[in-house]
Amino acid sequence: MFSRAAPVGAAGGIAMMLLGVLLFAVNDTLGKWLVGAYAVGQLMLVRSISGLLAMAPFIRRAGRGAFRRAPRPGLQLLRVVFSTLEGSLFFWALTDLPMAEVMAYYMAGPIYVTALSPFLLGEKVGWRRWTAVAVGFCGVVLALHPSPGSLSFGALCALAGSFSYALFLIATRKLAGTPGTVLMTAQLIAALAFGATLVLIQGWTPPGTLDLALMLLLGIGSLCGNLCVNQALRMAPASVVVPYQYTLLLWGMLFGYLFFGEVMGPLPLIGAGIIVGAGLFIFLREQQLRRQGG
Repeated sequence: MFSRAAPVGAAGGIAMMLLGVLLFAVNDTLGKWLVGAYAVGQLMLVRSISGLLAMAPFIRRAGRGAFRRAPRPGLQLLRVVFSTLEGSLFFWALTDLPMAEVMAYYMAGPIYVTALSPFLLGEKVGWRRWTAVAVGFCGVVLALHPSPGSLSFGALCALAGSFSYALFLIATRKLAGTPGTVLMTAQLIAALAFGATLVLIQGWTPPGTLDLALMLLLGIGSLCGNLCVNQALRMAPASVVVPYQYTLLLWGMLFGYLFFGEVMGPLPLIGAGIIVGAGLFIFLREQQLRRQGG
């Protein structure tokens, strides 16, 4: 009775995850295209406005009570700070590094989460995952390819951004009971405030009609990508669909080459492969432990 339904659900979940990752890659490509002509603050501001407009029906449906009842306001504030940092640092990193290389740094975020989880989440991490964390850190070092002149502005932004992303993931995990509408709205408002502040400092470059439409599309694309990923997780087990998120790196390499003529160097490419391998091992090991515990 269930033997035919399960594969259909898994296939649908995989398709939604692949679509969500593709939308993220397209969004990142748009961001890199725009950040060459416009300041990061301007992109953050317009993207947040479009995101809030798209979220308006969900915000209205949730009502003011959902926001007033949001638990742990201090942690909520920290979460949106980390979210704003990781988003803005991603854009700044794109001004200096190939897109796929920046994505590789951010893929190390779940590895940092595992390393920090015993201290911030009270979770036990066994020797297998600690080994994968160590291997993942080696991948980050290779991606950095450290030398006296290699720690560029972009590399430092990507490294700091990926660590902020890990802290954002940890804060989100600790706020698991908070409605998604509340979490997303808080992120967008914080990014809007940060973007507006930067615009006041850096100034505003009047965009053309096409560029303004692309800026607005940044917010919509991000929301649609998240919706696809959430739907994928509802349609199929995480162990089936989550590994496909690493196709983001392939899209980043393809779009980076097609639109910007970017080619990753051998050391960053090897480092990215190690980061992906370590991240996959950690995720699959956690899924195995969860099944054993359940």
